[in-house]
Amino acid sequence: MNEATQKQLLEALRETPCARESAHKLEPKIGVRVSPGGYFALAAVLTFVSVVLLRTNRDLAALLLVAITWIVVPILVITDRLYFDGLKLFRSGFGPLLARVAHGRRPQLAVADIERVEVSTVRTLRRGGSVRYRYSIEISGKGSTFAFASGGRNFRQMVRSVLLNLSHEKLDARAFELREYLAEPKRISEQVDALGIAAPSVLENTNDRHARIEKRVGALETANLPDEVDRARALREVANRLRVAGRLRESAEAFRRALHLTPHDGWLLYEYARLLRSQASAFSDAHLLTRACAALKLALLRGGEDAQLAERVGESFFEFGRIVRAGKALRRAIEIESSSFRALVVLAELALSEGKLAHVIHHYGDAARVAPDAASARMARREADYYARLNDDENYLSAELRRMNWLEGASRVQQFSARVSFAALFVALTGSFIDPIVASLGWALASSSIIGWSGALMLRKLLSRRRGMESA
Repeated sequence: MNEATQKQLLEALRETPCARESAHKLEPKIGVRVSPGGYFALAAVLTFVSVVLLRTNRDLAALLLVAITWIVVPILVITDRLYFDGLKLFRSGFGPLLARVAHGRRPQLAVADIERVEVSTVRTLRRGGSVRYRYSIEISGKGSTFAFASGGRNFRQMVRSVLLNLSHEKLDARAFELREYLAEPKRISEQVDALGIAAPSVLENTNDRHARIEKRVGALETANLPDEVDRARALREVANRLRVAGRLRESAEAFRRALHLTPHDGWLLYEYARLLRSQASAFSDAHLLTRACAALKLALLRGGEDAQLAERVGESFFEFGRIVRAGKALRRAIEIESSSFRALVVLAELALSEGKLAHVIHHYGDAARVAPDAASARMARREADYYARLNDDENYLSAELRRMNWLEGASRVQQFSARVSFAALFVALTGSFIDPIVASLGWALASSSIIGWSGALMLRKLLSRRRGMESA
């Protein structure tokens, strides 16, 4: 067999299904650490129990319990990781191993079975014009949910690897932004330097001069030369990356420059509105929220026949609390493209917020018919069936209302118990220097609060799932 024939044979073998599967298995796994909050809560409860044992003169039991707790819990935290191998998400570690033994299967979720991705953000630090965001991503499908939080390069790799495998219909606005614009801090800084964007301290002194750039947008007319279009594209990219990274003042400057070059770009106006919303939330400025809504209206006007932009504008209006505007934008998206799955799903959520169950059922039913894949169709049908059951079965509706009321009550009890337990522990620890009776009352109240908190937590876990459709 000559060399050319060997090469042809190797090329043919690479294209076989077995070879492709084997090559895929060789892809490196990407892993992130699962949020340790649950483990630390368990450790805190067990530590408190050991303190109670110590107070009742059970010294050996207290010592063994606290030692086992703070040996086992760190091991569980360190080993519990979420991995993605290109085909599925799965958890690995001692905690998931116990779950596998209990349920008979490994906690995992294939990419094809992912139904939706939702992102929540928490501001953890504000300094000047910058905000430190902590992102929490929740991926759900087929009754399974995987959640992980931001933190370092592994998180960014996980986001890029997982979200790039999903269509935009499954991503909420924040998830879509993370997929498109989450980047390494070093790379962002290099782009900022290359584009000549000033430092936040400099921009703060010139803030008044650019306070109302949206008024200038409508009046600006640019030549849109090729080099200007390329520069506007680069400015738009870095502006969004800065916004996702929390560098809001620099992001505003990049958006200002991009809007000067391409003032009629609907997507740019939409993203600028998202920036204004971030600033309004970070700086508690209601006026900025009004400007964000104005920018969204202008984006919808300039967007033309772009159904995806209309979807995102409607979703943002809903997020901003502008229900009427959101409905108009979402219906506009459906007029442009009748198979707009995302618009139908958000319309269903909007109708639910208004208590219109018939509209919810109708929109989810339409979404199931135009779903882009089996997982999305399954999610939409499940929601339509659930709300149809609520609408048709009064007994089921009453049972679900009781469940939701109990769930809300359990949440309030858990929050109240947590506050009381901290205060009671403080009284118990300081009361020993004042009067033993005060200390005893503090320990009794702390014990009751911890028991109440644990009970409320278990009740929330029990009530978080909907009642089965087969049950009355």
